[in-house]
Amino acid sequence: MRQLSLHTRVSLVLTAVAASLLLVLAGLWLRSSETAIHEEVEAATRVSSQMLGLLVREVKSSAELVDAVQPLGRIRSHELWVSDAAGTVLYHSPASVYKQGRQAPAWFSAALAPAFAPRMLAVGGAHLVLQPDPSRAVLDAWDEALRVTGWALVFLGVLFLAARRALAVALRPLDSVMAALEKTGRGRFDVRLPVFATPELASVSRAFNGMADRLRAAVDDNVRLETEHELAACIQSRLENERQEIARELHDELAQGVTAVRALAGAIVQRSSERPEIHGSAQAIVAVTGEMQAGVRNILHRLRPLADAASLPEWLDTWALRHPQITLVRALTANLDQLPGSVGQTVVRLVQEGLTNVLRHARASRVEVCITEDAGGLHVRVSDDGRGPGGSTAVGCGLGLNGMRERVALLGGTLKVAAAPAGGFSLDACLPNVKEWVQ
Repeated sequence: MRQLSLHTRVSLVLTAVAASLLLVLAGLWLRSSETAIHEEVEAATRVSSQMLGLLVREVKSSAELVDAVQPLGRIRSHELWVSDAAGTVLYHSPASVYKQGRQAPAWFSAALAPAFAPRMLAVGGAHLVLQPDPSRAVLDAWDEALRVTGWALVFLGVLFLAARRALAVALRPLDSVMAALEKTGRGRFDVRLPVFATPELASVSRAFNGMADRLRAAVDDNVRLETEHELAACIQSRLENERQEIARELHDELAQGVTAVRALAGAIVQRSSERPEIHGSAQAIVAVTGEMQAGVRNILHRLRPLADAASLPEWLDTWALRHPQITLVRALTANLDQLPGSVGQTVVRLVQEGLTNVLRHARASRVEVCITEDAGGLHVRVSDDGRGPGGSTAVGCGLGLNGMRERVALLGGTLKVAAAPAGGFSLDACLPNVKEWVQ
């Protein structure tokens, strides 16, 4: 079943309230009509009794009584009977010709017609009975009730139509509101409502326009963030390509050249044992090229990141084996397997940079790597027990840390490098909303 419109429902409620008020008024009218009929008939009965008493004062027999009252016919709203001592009806007044043949409904008569006892006069062995009859007055009340009911129905109908029309005009701006909501739901965040004259609808208009402004701002922010994320991913991809190209060039050109020089120096060392002035220089060349090979190897490891953050535990194991003089403590509680590529590479770079700085500057005996995740995002911490602020190298002045700050900033995070509470330095990075980067 189709639901009624708001206009129709409100109009029906108003009409029902008006109908209830009319019913109350009808009840009061019935009570007043009943009282009026009772008083009218009662007054007519008293007047008729007095008149008949005067009329039959000189009557001596029942025949004379019939002759006296017969010309009277029907006395207002009363019936007359004349009966002899045996109870035989000698005369009965004729029926009323007023609205002849019509009667009010029985339920209406029962509600309005009062009960009257007949008045009886004894005249010369006969009886004169005066019976009040309010049926004509009740019929008048019924006819009036029909007229009033008809006008009441017309009034209720007009009230319903007028209320529905007035509501339709007053709520016509709601069509604009619904159309604006529908367009907004389809992604049109530039839709605005005019300020309506009605205070309530003006409040709705202001609330909608404010909501639309906030939605538009949120959409613009989302577009900006998506653009920044795409730009960050593009920059990160280009940086990785540049690193890989540099790594290849170093491996193909510098590393091979150093290896060749070391091989030649080694051959000279083997053949110059009898010439000390050449032998010592060749050994120095072998040592220097060995250091150069180790440096190039470290550079290549830094330029070529791990495939993903999931390989970080194995890389840390290898690092610990290469540097047994430093105790490595790990706390990797974050789910590294689920990190997206850009975030995983940043985590790897942070750990590599932190451990490289430990090797170069800290002179530490213990280093701790912690990677945790909570509601605030992903946290990466590398701390050591090295020289701390007393060292000769300033904190965070290297190009590696500046590059890390740029990487973290591209992901919307922060990087802090400071003195650790227990001595040494700590590198702390926070990458918020990591899950939003998962494609």
